[in-house]
Amino acid sequence: MTMAPTVNPGADIAELTRPKLERPPMFKVLLLNDDFTPMDFVVDVLERFFQKDAEEATRIMLAVHQNGVGLCGVYPFEIAETKALQVVEHARKNHHPLQTAIEKE
Repeated sequence: MTMAPTVNPGADIAELTRPKLERPPMFKVLLLNDDFTPMDFVVDVLERFFQKDAEEATRIMLAVHQNGVGLCGVYPFEIAETKALQVVEHARKNHHPLQTAIEKE
């Protein structure tokens, strides 16, 4: 990390200060329920794209089925967007209408 020198008027020395860093905003990746995508396909998506174990993937799949939406994970925007697009692309290749959404945390 580069430090930027700052000079205070009237001071005899320059001070090194670190730039203020902020955490990037985080985004939730959500799966949306539909009446056509098989439950086992949703579990596979959660294991494949979100590295969920079988138990957690099943729990999330049931949340999607019962509540209409399920949380897959929380990521910086670029990662969330990529995962959401990968899931939809995979679903389309397998002829399923599964949808995703990205929501700021």
